[in-house]
Amino acid sequence: MKKILFSLLLMISSIQLFAQDNGVEMADKMRTDGKIYVVVTCIVIILLGLLAYLFTIDKRLKKIEKENLPKN
Repeated sequence: MKKILFSLLLMISSIQLFAQDNGVEMADKMRTDGKIYVVVTCIVIILLGLLAYLFTIDKRLKKIEKENLPKN
């Protein structure tokens, strides 16, 4: 019974997605104004910052793990 209700809920929520047709017009407007490049640049900067942060955390963890390994 739960699977059927969950399936119906997913179908009903997916029907709503077809009604959203304004997203393409907004993207076209932003592209003609040149603002889409600002948005893409901001997203790329944020993702690069997150990746750099994750790599620094990884390096620190490797250093800590190497220091705390038991010596045989």
